[in-house]
Amino acid sequence: MPVFGTRPEAVKLAPVIRELRSRPDEFETVVVVTAQHRSMLDQVLKVFEIEPAHDLNLMQHGQTLAQVTSRALEGVQALIEQCQPEVVLVQGDTTTVFAGALAAFYCQVAVGHVEAGLRTSNKYNPFPEEMNRRLTTALTDLHFAPTPQARDNLFREGVPAERVYLTGNTVIDALLTAKDRIKPVAQPTGRMLLVTAHRRENLGEPMREICLGVSDLVHQFSDVHVVFAMHLNPKVREAVRDVLGGHERVDLIEPPDYDEFVALMARAHLILTDSGGVQEEAPALG
Repeated sequence: MPVFGTRPEAVKLAPVIRELRSRPDEFETVVVVTAQHRSMLDQVLKVFEIEPAHDLNLMQHGQTLAQVTSRALEGVQALIEQCQPEVVLVQGDTTTVFAGALAAFYCQVAVGHVEAGLRTSNKYNPFPEEMNRRLTTALTDLHFAPTPQARDNLFREGVPAERVYLTGNTVIDALLTAKDRIKPVAQPTGRMLLVTAHRRENLGEPMREICLGVSDLVHQFSDVHVVFAMHLNPKVREAVRDVLGGHERVDLIEPPDYDEFVALMARAHLILTDSGGVQEEAPALG
């Protein structure tokens, strides 16, 4: 039972779900989405042709972490009790990941954690992701580490070696699949900077400072053109539009679907982002 709720989780689990579904004699794959992020999740489901068996549709305007956690916990637990899976599979470090793992523990069902072992050793940075993944580790039976460093982090925390698997990063599988679908387009003149920013710790004044930095780049370099893919969070959009709105060499765009975003990354001269996923994807594009 793969359980996820956000766009990054869906991207990184898409290759896993595809592989599981290609082996129906071995696996019955029941996909559950919490829809912690509704519209951005739906984009990825469409691109990778994932049709969930169950959709909790938890997204509410202005929801708090506590509200998301409690609703996800109750909803996922009810589905585990209904479907009786042998393993609940979660990915990354979102609130859905922690709630899904905790629900599986309450039902005494094994947990598999994709992208296990990432650490900063600062429980408030990233927030709440660092504690989500640490707590999920304590609940997990099968740890799928993307890198040797992540694997070693798990070893240092006492996770038995026989429960840890070094797998590589599934986002690269998703990226290469999307890259194969990209149609050639004419390259724009000048240098294109692709920008994304959304992290909770960057809301408020930090977001404004990021935008002011982007504005400085545009003013200092006449051949620079910025494409800023705005997150749906109103706090992000307000800051971005306030500082960068109306500039002739800055395009403020809605979140593109995954294939379109991969095409933008491939065309970009430079990518400026606070997204962990984008930082993983961009180097693979060369």
